[in-house]
Amino acid sequence: MARAIYEYTKTVLKKVSFNKELFCKELKKALKRLLPHEVSELSIWIKKYVSNKPELYVCLALIKK
Repeated sequence: MARAIYEYTKTVLKKVSFNKELFCKELKKALKRLLPHEVSELSIWIKKYVSNKPELYVCLALIKK
């Protein structure tokens, strides 16, 4: 079940990546919802995903908290 939430989170983040505010909002929700090891995996995935989307770099600060 927990793995499904992780995959769903990635899907949602991909769909809202057109808008920085929505992306950050969904990322905040995900960080509250996911297990610690899933947050680590998501962090790695997000760093790769936003590497070609400089407007989303701001949201990386949420992960480092």
